Amino acid sequence: MTVPSHAVSTHGLRLKSGSHALRSMVELLSSMRFSISLLTVICIASVIGTVLKQQEPFGNYVNQFGPFWAQVFGAVSLYTVYSAWWFMLILAFLVISTSLCISRNTPKILADLNQLKENIREQSLKAFGHRAEVALGEAPEAAARRIGQTLVKSGWKVKLQQRNTPGGTGWMVAAKAGAANKLGYIATHSAIVLVCVGGLLDGDLMVRAQTWFNHKTIYTGGGMIADVPAQHRLSERNPTFRANLLVAEGTQSSTAILNQPGGILLQDLPFAVELKKFIVEYYSTGMPKLFASEIVIHDKETGEKIPARVEVNHPARHKGIEIYQSSFDDGGSKVKLRAVPFVENGETFEVTGQIGGTTQLLRGGSSKPEDVLTLEFTELRTINVENFGGAKAPGAQVDVRKVDLRSSVESRLGGGHKTVTDKQLRNIGPSIGYKLRDASGQAREFQNYMSPVDFGDGVPMFLLGVRDTPAEAFRYLRVPADDQGSIQGFLRLRAALNNPAMRQEAVRRYAQQAVAADRADLREALGQSALRAVGLFAGSGNSEGNPDGGLQAISQFMETNVPEAERERASEVLIRILNGVLFDLAQLSREKAGLKPLEPGDQTLAFMTQSVFSLSDAQFYPAPMTFMMEDFTQVQASVFQVARAPGKKIVYLGCLFLIIGVFAMLYVRDRRLWVWL
Repeated sequence: MTVPSHAVSTHGLRLKSGSHALRSMVELLSSMRFSISLLTVICIASVIGTVLKQQEPFGNYVNQFGPFWAQVFGAVSLYTVYSAWWFMLILAFLVISTSLCISRNTPKILADLNQLKENIREQSLKAFGHRAEVALGEAPEAAARRIGQTLVKSGWKVKLQQRNTPGGTGWMVAAKAGAANKLGYIATHSAIVLVCVGGLLDGDLMVRAQTWFNHKTIYTGGGMIADVPAQHRLSERNPTFRANLLVAEGTQSSTAILNQPGGILLQDLPFAVELKKFIVEYYSTGMPKLFASEIVIHDKETGEKIPARVEVNHPARHKGIEIYQSSFDDGGSKVKLRAVPFVENGETFEVTGQIGGTTQLLRGGSSKPEDVLTLEFTELRTINVENFGGAKAPGAQVDVRKVDLRSSVESRLGGGHKTVTDKQLRNIGPSIGYKLRDASGQAREFQNYMSPVDFGDGVPMFLLGVRDTPAEAFRYLRVPADDQGSIQGFLRLRAALNNPAMRQEAVRRYAQQAVAADRADLREALGQSALRAVGLFAGSGNSEGNPDGGLQAISQFMETNVPEAERERASEVLIRILNGVLFDLAQLSREKAGLKPLEPGDQTLAFMTQSVFSLSDAQFYPAPMTFMMEDFTQVQASVFQVARAPGKKIVYLGCLFLIIGVFAMLYVRDRRLWVWL
């Protein structure tokens, strides 16, 4: 006969003395319902921490949620959930509550392990639902011993008891199996305590304790790491930390950075890490396949130099600190840029800099503070693998008459993982990322590709990207490359377009070629129309409220001055005239530069077609100049995560207990059997 195992009570520990408030608090803390509630809150917080990107710049959250909700979410530390004070407090209460649950139930469970309950009465056995009666043809003692031996051989724990009853001498066989089921309860709850304790030890609790008791403060300034005062540095004897260490090739560092809300703390290490060589390999998609670091560990105490190799999931260890390969970055690459002016009378000049550095620029040679621009070198990417599987066939028409080319460019320039069509992955070469910041502190971010990109449209194009905030995607201005693979052909055409004398000469040449010499009146009329069209396109003479030039200005002119029924025909004529004048303007600009004229053909047609769109879009480019990369010297850096994690072994032990406990509770049945003879 079997009975179900004794159910564990959800009530907490009940004190027999003390005030009512104390007894109620202890009962609540040690109750199972309180522990389950805490686990539920931790699960919800973990979901938030998984869905919401953690430790991003605050500006990203403002762009995503707006100023009000960004402040509200920041006030409750949703951007640093796992190091938030309330998350740590919940973990601490969960440790206390689960420990009290274990202390309350463990003595009962351990006592029950050795109790076979052989004193159960005969009348109680008859009340069991699972019972049976049978007559045996042997003496009660012999039957009891035979049954007991059989149960022992089957893995049961057996106890025999002889009783004197009014009906004679009787024997009770009490047996028990599956005691590990109850031990599973202890193991599982102990695992929760161990994992939480390990998480608290390896979390932000120790760092916060040092800021509270050792008068350490978060550093919010800038400058050199060596100049940061001692109150912002943690000792080498810090028992637990997890920080980032950036080391450029050929250099060494012994100070790691702990990111904190509103600033950083510096963690001094008992050794220095020197990066000898950084190794990176790529898949065909441009994603990193392998990145590893050949390092030398310089021990400060002994002076020993220990060579090591660090790869992802293969850390190096020294003095209880593990060095993980976290990522890689730019180590201060040197770049040489050439300024390409987008304003009239702009000057071309060269500027050199280092990734992570800045330089000052003056608008038009002005010395006024409000005219100062700060050029910030932010990123050098030597490999840009993009998918061209959705590129259109040559000759297909594409509407690029908008400055926001996001949809058309992303369809061809998006990452390889975005496409569901056939992939045609190709490395389109290096790119430079930089910011232009004005005197008020407002900045725009730019990304320009070093080499022209061939989309299969007949002419390679330079991609000039811009975005106002990091939350946006780049919008690209596509500028056609000339027959020399240079941007100079477009720049010469744009400069000629902005020159009234050259516009007038190009109109004269166009009218002279288009109209016979004996039709002077028609040639004059065509010249006036052409001069008007190219003037509108160049942005000269537009009234207030109208577009400053480009195809938008011509469209506005047509809507204002031409009846709707005649607009389609008139626009075709006007665009044909404009294209003809611009072609002569391009020839005139090449003649002035001492170059041979453009040869008529598909290549010239594609160049001129894209030039019209680019000239129209260039007026929306939000900077007086763009910077094209001429040369670079790449210096790579490795980003390590250095961690001293004494709680890791405790967490591993907790995971082992959890596995044992879950299997014990799910796959081991607690069974009892009584046989009364």
